[in-house]
Amino acid sequence: MALTINSRVQSIESSGIRKISNLLTNYPDAINLTIGQPDFPTPERIKEAGCTAIVTNKTVYSHNAGLLELRQAVSNFFTNKYDFTYDPQTEIIVTTGASEAMDTVFRTIIEEGDEVILPAPIYAGYEPLITLAGAKPIYLDTTTTDFIPNPAQLEQLITPKTKAVVFNYPSNPTGATIPRETMDQLAELLSKHDIFIISDEIYSENIFEGEHHSFAHYPQLKNKLFLIHGLSKSHSMTGWRIGFLLTATEWMQQAAKVHGYNTICASVPSQYAAICALTECEHTPADMNPDYIRRRNYIYNRLTNMGLPTVKPNGAFYMFPSIKQFNMTSEQLALTLLNEAGVAVVPGSAFTSYGEGYIRISYAYAFDQLEIAMNRLEHWITNWRNQERHIVPDPPLV
Repeated sequence: MALTINSRVQSIESSGIRKISNLLTNYPDAINLTIGQPDFPTPERIKEAGCTAIVTNKTVYSHNAGLLELRQAVSNFFTNKYDFTYDPQTEIIVTTGASEAMDTVFRTIIEEGDEVILPAPIYAGYEPLITLAGAKPIYLDTTTTDFIPNPAQLEQLITPKTKAVVFNYPSNPTGATIPRETMDQLAELLSKHDIFIISDEIYSENIFEGEHHSFAHYPQLKNKLFLIHGLSKSHSMTGWRIGFLLTATEWMQQAAKVHGYNTICASVPSQYAAICALTECEHTPADMNPDYIRRRNYIYNRLTNMGLPTVKPNGAFYMFPSIKQFNMTSEQLALTLLNEAGVAVVPGSAFTSYGEGYIRISYAYAFDQLEIAMNRLEHWITNWRNQERHIVPDPPLV
């Protein structure tokens, strides 16, 4: 018998985000606006806690669910800041980043033929995991509602095959947040249906106006909710790979099996660093957010002045302007900007087909780099428009 590869693996593609960023080795002078990674260093006290764990030989396995001290710190964080509580003993798992938490949830709940609803455009990491688990992604178009899910449109997509709906707010790639009134409507709708809710709230600490409101605030949803969180964005700890999965005990008993066989446990030195992040550096996000707001306002104003329609984001650190006027696919434009302008952005198509006609710009970069990038982009757009105006149309056929 010939050697074969899993057909589902063959059907998915590598991340559209990385397709562009991986090309940057060939463009050493390009400004990279592709990766959603804070440019701030991990705070010193957190680094010291990780180093101390290594020096004092705290480098063996922890409990599969993670150090109880860390799970207690996670529980305290959500109780103190958001006024909802998960039991650190039975309702919290420390994962290898939020990505592993996502994979764990999908592999725990999905059966062959299930459907999972995704408000789109949405982060590139969900669709492949859903496909690999044997389910079908169903898309809720948010491009006509400022990237906010419409409850009535969501209800129309729910069928007997619907196993779950995924939310990622503040949103990657759009930066959108869900208004309180819409959250209330979504919670009322979802409470009536026997489907799981997967809420990836990794950007909850990077919100610029108002307060983050979680699906965990609704008691009627707790027994069907998987809440995903972590420290990558809030504390600039992407490489430490620490995420949190919170859910009701009955579901966690099953998810813990998947997690345990997948990774055994999250990195233990990273777990000790995470304890420090939650107990001694709880104000770190508030220290970073003023810079993000300054960058957001700058990028938004520059894009608007360039004539690129853009919904002003209220969270995360992404801008998602429309590029439909250029008569190119988003991948074509991204490659063109890299080649001709020296600016690397992510094609909107990386975030499902509903992202086509947009590009994602990450402003998690130093301000001087953003200035150079916007100047280059404006120069390219001006030249493009001048060329378009001077194109002589073909004579009409006689």
